[in-house]
Amino acid sequence: MADSRGYLGGMTKNTKKSSEAAPEAGLAFEAALDELEALVHKMESGELSLEDSLAAFERGVKLTRHCQAALKSAELKVKVLTENDTDDLEILELDDIAELDDD
Repeated sequence: MADSRGYLGGMTKNTKKSSEAAPEAGLAFEAALDELEALVHKMESGELSLEDSLAAFERGVKLTRHCQAALKSAELKVKVLTENDTDDLEILELDDIAELDDD
């Protein structure tokens, strides 16, 4: 049974709705990557307390997932853009795309 602070058997009750957007949802890929690199630097330097390190780690996991999703989205866009007239998907390597840009 929950007490007046929302605790259930020593654990806090999760009041966050799953439909709420994560703070990193509107964050650009580059900004998320910069923040992630700064977090890693702070954690590696040893200047954070254990509690702050855990919070930084949690934020880092969220940022990593955000970056992975952005990269996957970009990859899908490249696949769509390289689709040829016969509706066959032509997957180009990065070197091939660079050569197309040079033409």
